[in-house]
Formats: sequence, C-alpha cells, structure tokens
Amino acid sequence: MENKRTHWVIHVIFIFCSLAAIIPLLLVLIVSLTSENSIALYGYTFFPHEWTLSAYDYVFKDPQLLFQSYGNTIFSTVFGTLVCLCITSALAYPLSRKTLPFRKFFTFFVVFTILFNGGLVPWYIVMKSNLHFSDNIWALVVPGLLLNGFNVLIMRTFFKNTIPAELIEAANMDGAGEFRIFAQIVIPLSKPVFATIGLFATLGYWNDYWNSMIFQIQPKNFSIQYVLQNILLNLQFLSQSRSSNAAAATANIPQETSRMAMAIIAIGPIIFAYPFFQKFIIKGLTIGAVKG
Repeated sequence: MENKRTHWVIHVIFIFCSLAAIIPLLLVLIVSLTSENSIALYGYTFFPHEWTLSAYDYVFKDPQLLFQSYGNTIFSTVFGTLVCLCITSALAYPLSRKTLPFRKFFTFFVVFTILFNGGLVPWYIVMKSNLHFSDNIWALVVPGLLLNGFNVLIMRTFFKNTIPAELIEAANMDGAGEFRIFAQIVIPLSKPVFATIGLFATLGYWNDYWNSMIFQIQPKNFSIQYVLQNILLNLQFLSQSRSSNAAAATANIPQETSRMAMAIIAIGPIIFAYPFFQKFIIKGLTIGAVKG
C-alpha cells in the first residue's frame, strides 16, 4: 500500500513538472498568434480576442535570408554533431584504457583546457588568420564547438566504468584489433553516452550565434540565431528611438508578438530532437558522470 501511494505521489510531481514546462511554451505560441492591440488591451492570455499571423509576416519579411540561415544552422548542427562525436570518442576511448602510455598526462591536458584558455584575441587570430575560418560555413562548425574537454571526460568515464575490461581482453585474444573492438564492441554498448554528448553538441550548435557575429561578414553565411538576434536588436532600436521616423516605423510593427514568434522559430525544429535522445540521456549522465 505504501509503495502504491509513493508511486502516485511521484506521478503527480512529474505531472506538475511537465505542466510547468509545457504551459509557458504554449503561452508563447498563443501570444505569437495574437494581435498587438489585443495584447495592449488585455495582456497575455491563453484565450486571445484576436488571432493574427502579423508577427510571422514581419519576421519572414526576408524569407530567403531566413531559410538560408536555417539551412546553415541545420548543416552545422548535423555535420558538427557527427564530427564532434567521432573526435570526442576517438580521444575518450584511448584515455579510458589503462594500457595507454602517458595516460595521466593526456588526461591532465584535457582537464587543463577546461580550466584555462588563451583568451579571445589569440583564439580569434588563430582561427581567422592561421586556420582561415572566416566568412565561410566552416566558421559555424569548428571554432569553439567541435571538441569540448568536459564531454571527453564524461565519455572517458563511461567507457572506463561501463565497458568490461575482460570483454576487450577476450576480443584481443580472438585477434580483434583496436579499431574493430571500438567499432563493433565499444560503440554498440555506449549508445547512452553517445546520445547524451550528441544532445549537448546539438544544442550547442543550434543555439550558437557567437561564431556568426565574430567570423561571418556576408549574410548568406549567418546562422538562424544570429539573424533572429539582429531582428530583435532592430526592434529594440526602433522602439527606443525618439525620432519621428522611428516612431512612424514602429507604429505598424507587432513588437511583443514578434519576439514570441522568434522564440517559436528558434526552438521549433530542435524540440523534435528530444524524443530521439530521451531514453538514453539519464542513463548516459548517471553512469558517465561517476568519478573514475
């Protein structure tokens, strides 16, 4: 009886937590479809007096730029995440093996990169002048996002604590090489941590606007987050300007609803990635985060 009561209490708690996450998102969607006059008169509500798509019409006034930036972000997210998983796992797996020479030194080197960095100016000079990541699509993929020391440590600890050493030794005795062991044994047993790190990388790439702001000059190479940020800054500039021209320009602009529409546009596609990662995330974090 006590276990059944606890079971129901846990369900109620999780229902409230789910509603706390879903209801604000639903309100943002409804507000983005509400007229500006309705918000001015009645405020934010789940049952608006007037529905309209004017906010989306304003945000999509340059559809070519918006869809192009969407394409850039989708490409950098998909390609960057795949390469990030390959590089991270290729570094984390040897660090998890006790037979690796100078294993502690290489692990310290990874930890050192988490604690210290060279600074913004040297990083910018190396990326732009030496590696030529400037005004091209690769500037959205490589700088600052392709490899993260924290992700390496999570994956290394997962490999170390989850993959039995006896299994690897048995594969070695059967004549399997390191690449075959990694591809056919380690990776199939490590889906939780790959899903977890993949989600981290996906969110990092999708939400990135910094690389566009620092490295990109031509609008055709902008990411969706940077384009939406520019639209938001233009709205703020027009709303705060005291000139008569700015006041006339903002008179017909749905300012509040446009902000909500941009939030929906920004999170729309990425929210569908969660169902594919959900069943692996908790297991990957709890096992991979144990100190090893």
